[in-house]
Amino acid sequence: MYILRSIINWGWCPILITALALIGYFYEWPIWVLAAVLVIILIIGLVVAITRAGEKELEHASLRLKQLAGYFNRRFMGDSSLSIFVVIRSLFTTDNAKVWAWARECEVAQRIFNTWCNSFIDRVESDIRTRRFGIYLRTYQSELWMVTSHYYEFIEQFYEVAQSIEIPQETKDQYNRLVMEYNAFVQDFRDNIAELRTVARTEVEPPSVKFAKEIPATKPLQATEEGEEKPSRGKGYIS
Repeated sequence: MYILRSIINWGWCPILITALALIGYFYEWPIWVLAAVLVIILIIGLVVAITRAGEKELEHASLRLKQLAGYFNRRFMGDSSLSIFVVIRSLFTTDNAKVWAWARECEVAQRIFNTWCNSFIDRVESDIRTRRFGIYLRTYQSELWMVTSHYYEFIEQFYEVAQSIEIPQETKDQYNRLVMEYNAFVQDFRDNIAELRTVARTEVEPPSVKFAKEIPATKPLQATEEGEEKPSRGKGYIS
């Protein structure tokens, strides 16, 4: 049954052309009439084949986007050890009041993020089953880009905090493990964006999904001349 269905779906054009050619030969149709009919059928078959190929690529990109969204939610959200919010939570032991207050604000933000990501995954899985890929794909790609962009802001903030205060080595190691896996995800997401741009119009550029920075194993000492002020950071969340 599957083979028969495949033949009907993909082989109807050559089958129809062959059948009409035999019928035309048997009934002695005029050559120009038979040729015109066969050419029209061939053109229709090529258009259908090209359309189906585009839909197949769109389906592949949509399923890949669904996998990336699910992977992000599973590995970098919730109580996963690779969640930036779990890494930030380890700073509650610090004596720095500003860092402690910032970590507390991030804990509140985590609950909002978890709700957002869970809702996003539910909508993606529900809509992907309708197979109306062209309708939802651009919207969900843009939303995943927004999620990762906001998530990256917390990674960047933690990196700046780690450069300004001394944090436990275990926290550094945990953060660097997060960075390694997060950057692998970013590369996959960039590839998906580039792939999708070949089959659909999208507004997201691959470089807009940014890689995270690792914390060096040892913090370099910055020597300053006597009486010279240290240059102030142009950007920072914790002073």
